[in-house]
Amino acid sequence: MVDSVVNPAGERSGASGSGGRRGRASTSQFGAIGLNLADPRVEASVLAVLDTVEVELRASVSSADPFVTEAARHLLEAGGKRFRPLLVALGAQFGDPTGPQVVPAAVVMELTHLATLYHDDVMDEAVVRRGAASANSRWTNSLAILVGDYLFARAADIAADLGPEAVRLQARTFARLVHGQIAETVGPRADDDPVTHYLNVIADKTGSLIATSIRFGGMFGGAAPEHVEALAGYGETIGVAFQLTDDLLDIASESVQSGKTPGTDLREGVPTLPVLYARASDDSDAASVRLREILATGPLTDDALHAEALGLLRESPALKRARETVRSYAEDARARLAPLPEGPSRHALESLCDYIADRTS
Repeated sequence: MVDSVVNPAGERSGASGSGGRRGRASTSQFGAIGLNLADPRVEASVLAVLDTVEVELRASVSSADPFVTEAARHLLEAGGKRFRPLLVALGAQFGDPTGPQVVPAAVVMELTHLATLYHDDVMDEAVVRRGAASANSRWTNSLAILVGDYLFARAADIAADLGPEAVRLQARTFARLVHGQIAETVGPRADDDPVTHYLNVIADKTGSLIATSIRFGGMFGGAAPEHVEALAGYGETIGVAFQLTDDLLDIASESVQSGKTPGTDLREGVPTLPVLYARASDDSDAASVRLREILATGPLTDDALHAEALGLLRESPALKRARETVRSYAEDARARLAPLPEGPSRHALESLCDYIADRTS
């Protein structure tokens, strides 16, 4: 879920601070995701929210049982860019960012996100998360699942103090997250278009939580209802765009720009957008035909075949088409900001669209 970029999808690297613990929020984390906060007042406001969120996150996962506290804080203290609380803080700029419910709303969103990471690692049989041993590899799958459940429960408890609408939105978002994970696990049915299925999975698994995060910011900052809706539409669309940039970087980057070795998804047989477009292509040139032949073999564990497929993909019409798709999402996200008032807060959100367009060019 948008985490190797932000990192909308795995956050498997980037432990920060002393001993992996996270310190005060800083402007450097904004640049890492392409966010440009040009106005010092907005920047100071966002940083203040994030700093308070960090304190409240640690308090919210404390338990009378020391083991539960340790396990629940495991990923919390390993790092992460706090993208979802950041969006809550940005959404609140269109109302009153100092409103008493803004920070709790951000905590709800981050706890929900953290819970999904515990569960994701079990499903992926992950060994490392954010540069540290994953919870499942350290304490077993069963305990990792239970800790994820505990974090979901804590998020729901805090949401209850925000009112029934917050509980309803958090529950519906959670339902979409699970729905997306089920759809991804089952895969497209015989009559499903694989690309449409894939994009729907990303919208459910990544876009939904980002949309609710920025919606919460607007809601609990007291923004006008039409502005809250605009923020939510932007959040879902930019969330999908961020996740799709992972797909492109896995193919196109020559470095570890994407947070992992280029071609990792290809080697593991993960069907990303460029691969899906290449498989569906009816181009008859030799390169396209050869690429389809290689991709049909499944995970590319053979180094020679992997290198050949990676080279063909980098020059393929499929990659160009994937870039165009990502740009279209970024421009759609920008268009959804139209109802919002002009100013530094809107410009900050637009900067994320620019960042995506630039890094996929």
